[in-house]
Amino acid sequence: MANTTVADPDSGLTGAQLAKRYGLRFAGERPSLGEYAGQLWHYRHFIAAYANAKLVASFSNARLGQLWQVLTPLTNAAVYYLIFGVVLEQDRTPNFIAYLCTGLFIFNFTQTAVQNGTQSITSNLGLIRALHFPRACLPLAVTITQFQQLLGSMVVLVLIVLVTGEPITLAWLMLPPAILLQTVFNAGLTMAMARLGSKLADLKQVMPFVMRAWMYGSGVLYSVDLFSEQLPSWASRLVELNPALVYIELARVSLLEDTPTLSSSLLQLWVTALGWAIVMGVGGFIYFWRGEQEYGRG
Repeated sequence: MANTTVADPDSGLTGAQLAKRYGLRFAGERPSLGEYAGQLWHYRHFIAAYANAKLVASFSNARLGQLWQVLTPLTNAAVYYLIFGVVLEQDRTPNFIAYLCTGLFIFNFTQTAVQNGTQSITSNLGLIRALHFPRACLPLAVTITQFQQLLGSMVVLVLIVLVTGEPITLAWLMLPPAILLQTVFNAGLTMAMARLGSKLADLKQVMPFVMRAWMYGSGVLYSVDLFSEQLPSWASRLVELNPALVYIELARVSLLEDTPTLSSSLLQLWVTALGWAIVMGVGGFIYFWRGEQEYGRG
């Protein structure tokens, strides 16, 4: 009886052809942008759980625990009020206490997200090298953690605004969408800074100085009238495009009835806020995605 041999269907195929035939991909290969977004949605529960864990752990060693979420910005507000409100007499601004606290709380949301996001890759190298997941989960978890802290701060801010004599008006309804736009902006900026931070180890040492300069240029501690009074008209217009300033002004216009505002109309503020959220949200996401293969290597 003659022996019959079965031809190997894989014989003669190159490695690339075999990989294509069996759907194999390079380890760590960057997925398409759409696939990456789908993976992040699939890992949404992991992002939320990780953000909650980071929030609890950040105050676990403090006796007052998560109360420091509120005490920290309040303490900063007290110090800055003493310097700018009493010593430098900036308290001629109507309801300067609420004006100052609004600026500090809103800016602190962006500041802490950026500073923590810069280290979100480098401080989690063990997790990155041990588990497979879309790395954007880490800076997004940072944004969610800071958003949760902001919600606690907003409760205190509302009490401050009411105690200092501000009435509840329909303008308060503008605050949630303003914070939502700022959150999208922060998420994109945090992802961009996470990639930069993974490349430049010394960036975290520089960021406190950068954020301090940004704060001084965002009208957090003094009336925005000073911009138009002290700067040429073209420079004043340029400053008004500052995203931190825009989100702070939207919050102040929402909560405070008689407050100095930028020369920009309310519609211009909303258009600028929306533009920054789209540009930074989409741009930061794409910039981070393009470096997906780099994280945890080397």
